Amino acid sequence: MRPPNVKPLRVRPITVKAATLSFIRGTHRRLPKVQGAMWGAGVWSGDELVGVALVGWPSRTQTNVEVTHLRVLRCAVKEGFPNACSMLYSAAWRAARALGCESMDTHTHLDEPGTSLRAAGWVFAGLTDGGEHSRPSRPRAKAVDPLPKKRWFAPGSAALP
Repeated sequence: MRPPNVKPLRVRPITVKAATLSFIRGTHRRLPKVQGAMWGAGVWSGDELVGVALVGWPSRTQTNVEVTHLRVLRCAVKEGFPNACSMLYSAAWRAARALGCESMDTHTHLDEPGTSLRAAGWVFAGLTDGGEHSRPSRPRAKAVDPLPKKRWFAPGSAALP
């Protein structure tokens, strides 16, 4: 049963700029900066934006996949809106498939249980190696969080191991 002051949730498109400026920077717990996002989905409760997901290309240093693979780069939701994260992951995958995408993945930190991903049907596929992206031929700034992450695939992804 929904509290009387919480309106039904609905998913709508949102620009990367609007999602980043109005939501990600103030809500995402660990990584407020986003690079490489192509498009986003937002979830609203009435006129209030309560969550966003940003989708883009995977880093080519992390994976050697074809152009039919996308990644959910960020998913952030305000507290008190159950099911919003699952709605965003599902919407991102539906939109990606409509654009011809054959697989989609995302990463979570080791201390995150992945409840929303499981609820949306995503499949846990093990841990990443973690580490830095800098190479002698291509120096990069230190990673914000170089620890291993949990890797998840959207249901029915062609790249599922």
